[in-house]
Amino acid sequence: MTALPDLPGVYNLIALNHIGSTNDEAKRLAAEGEDACPDGTLIWAKSQNAARGRRGRTWESLDGNLFMSLILRPDVPAMEATQLGYVAALAVYDTIGELCPAGYEAHCKWPNDVLLNGKKFCGILLEASSDTKGILDWLVMGVGINVTQHPVDVDYATTSFHGEGATSITREETLVSFARNFLLWTRCWMDDGFGTVRDNWLWRAKGLDEEINVRLENETLSGIFAGIDETGALLLRQDLGNSSDTRVITVGDVFFPDAAR
Repeated sequence: MTALPDLPGVYNLIALNHIGSTNDEAKRLAAEGEDACPDGTLIWAKSQNAARGRRGRTWESLDGNLFMSLILRPDVPAMEATQLGYVAALAVYDTIGELCPAGYEAHCKWPNDVLLNGKKFCGILLEASSDTKGILDWLVMGVGINVTQHPVDVDYATTSFHGEGATSITREETLVSFARNFLLWTRCWMDDGFGTVRDNWLWRAKGLDEEINVRLENETLSGIFAGIDETGALLLRQDLGNSSDTRVITVGDVFFPDAAR
C-alpha cells in the first residue's frame, strides 16, 4: 500500500489490500487478548469479499468504498457498549458535514444506518464478546461507507459520495475524518453519558415524531417514531382507538411510508 492515512495517535491502524471480512479479522485479533490487540486497533481493507451486515445479511463491498472494523474495549457492561453504534452514526454524520459541499442532507436511521440525501449511505455492525456475567471482553464495530459506488439491486434506495456528485472525496480522507469524529463523540459518551449522545442522535434522526413501519422477524408494525430509550431501543407509539400504547423494540428494520425507492 502507499502512505497510510494520518490517524489520531489513539488508533493502531492495520491496513490490508484484501481480506474476506474486516470484522472477522478484527474478531480473530481481539480474541488474542488486549496485550496483543489493544483498544483502538483499526482494521482497514481496500477490498473484501465476504462482508456481512446486520442479522447475517450480505454487505456488497464495491471497489473504492471504505471497509473498516474497530476493536474497542470500553470498561462498561456489554449491553452498554452497544451505545457506541450511536456514537459511530454521529461520527459518520459529521464526516458528511466535513467532506460534502453545503446543501447535502444527512440523517441517522435507527438502529445503525446513516442516510445521505435520503438514501442509505453507511451501515454499522456491532459484534461483541462477553462473559456469563455480561462483562465485556471486546467489541468489534464494523463500518461500511459508500464513497465511490453503491449497490443498485436492493429493495431500498442507496447512494454514495460520488453518486451524489461529491466525486473528489476519497476513501482515505473519509477514513481520517471518521476516525477523528469518532474519537470526539466517544469522549462525549465517556464524559457526559449516553443521554447526551442520544439527544444529539435524535436531533439528526430521520422520521422522528412521524409515521414509520418497523419490520420484525414475523410481523411489520406501524406507528409514530417516538424516540429511543435509555438503552437505545426504539419507541413506537401505536394508536389503539381510544388509547395509545408505546412498544419498545430492540431489533427490527425501519421503513418510511413516503420513501420512494
